[in-house]
Amino acid sequence: MTFECVDCGKVLSSEQVNNPFLCPCGGLLDMAHDFRGMDAERLKQLFDRRLAERMTPYAGGVWRYKELIAPELPESFITTKYEGNTGLYDSAPTAAYAGVRRLLLKAQSENPSGSFKDNGMTVAVSHGRSLGYTKFTCTSTGNTSSSLAMYAALAGCSSYVLLPDRDISMNKVLQTLAYGASLLSFRGTYDDGIRFSEEHSEALGLYVCNSVNPFRIEGQKSIIFETAHQLGWKLPDWIVLPGGALSNATALGKGLRELKQLGFIDKLPRVAVVQAEGASPFHRMVAAEAAQLVAEPQPRTRASALNIGNPPSWKKALRYTIRPTGGVTVSVSDREIMDAKAVIDRSGIGCEPASAASVAGLKKLVGEGTVGADETVVCLLTGHLLKDTDAVREYHLDSGTRGAFANAIHSAELQPEAVRKLVSEC
Repeated sequence: MTFECVDCGKVLSSEQVNNPFLCPCGGLLDMAHDFRGMDAERLKQLFDRRLAERMTPYAGGVWRYKELIAPELPESFITTKYEGNTGLYDSAPTAAYAGVRRLLLKAQSENPSGSFKDNGMTVAVSHGRSLGYTKFTCTSTGNTSSSLAMYAALAGCSSYVLLPDRDISMNKVLQTLAYGASLLSFRGTYDDGIRFSEEHSEALGLYVCNSVNPFRIEGQKSIIFETAHQLGWKLPDWIVLPGGALSNATALGKGLRELKQLGFIDKLPRVAVVQAEGASPFHRMVAAEAAQLVAEPQPRTRASALNIGNPPSWKKALRYTIRPTGGVTVSVSDREIMDAKAVIDRSGIGCEPASAASVAGLKKLVGEGTVGADETVVCLLTGHLLKDTDAVREYHLDSGTRGAFANAIHSAELQPEAVRKLVSEC
């Protein structure tokens, strides 16, 4: 494999790349595999056979596609909880809400730690172990940290998390603590923590597991590989996903490009990246057709996983996803996000607020005429409903923040007439 810098274009060999995986110029690296000689039809048959695997790394929805993700990694270093294998649900109520003919929800919330981060973290931790690391680190608003802590604990290793001191979900923090991570809460933003990791992690003996790590991106490609596999290698007109650090958008575009290059699919779907209005520097840049991203120094959104003002992977997302797919960006308000979340929750699937940005963004794009009502769409749901229970309580029960689709708790004596009244009215 080789690595190309997205800034200066320099190509580096594996031996030239060190943690924290930045080019000498400071740019992010894009990994390239040598896929020569690979046959798509043979690999499809192999991937189908692996669907019957039990208790091996190939039973999961990431390492099932090892040949396309980390072909050179020795199997003995693989650290897995059979991540992936997440549902793809045809949701008529959500389709009606968004205004499209058919909408499928890819529930990455069903991963072991409850978010899409597991797809990438299994590969990052496995790679770190292959290099001899036993101490792993990340900066996180929650999902990355809980995923890292889980895999590090599974491998018998240590994890160290840099945690911004505001706009985070305590559910995710508690999950991270429970898995045994050491947490440092600092005054500042996610972007401050990323800069610190890039500058000091190697000297501290810490393997960086944020999305600057290209092995994270390789693992997250499996989301689109599995989606395509579930759909018989025929993808929809659109794929819509939330955009925070933009690692998932980057991985999606890279995976699509490789599937087409290898002949698994014959055309690329269009991709829409959705950001929250209070943290939408990427959308503002794309909408303005600007050459550079202007960071949001104080991002603020109720969807804490999107609360990132300077997404590190923006160049990759633009170059490898938005441009090649004829993609678009859109921003949505917190109210639009929370209303979409309520609809997804009531459909029986559920998600955390950041996930619902995909459906909120789709509804807005349909209203603008960018997405046609007769088109088919897959929306990625990135995190579990229970990742942020405060958001659920606020939306449904707090008088000052109750939403348009709020539910309620009814109080009454436990008598037949009271129950009959509830049944007739609700």
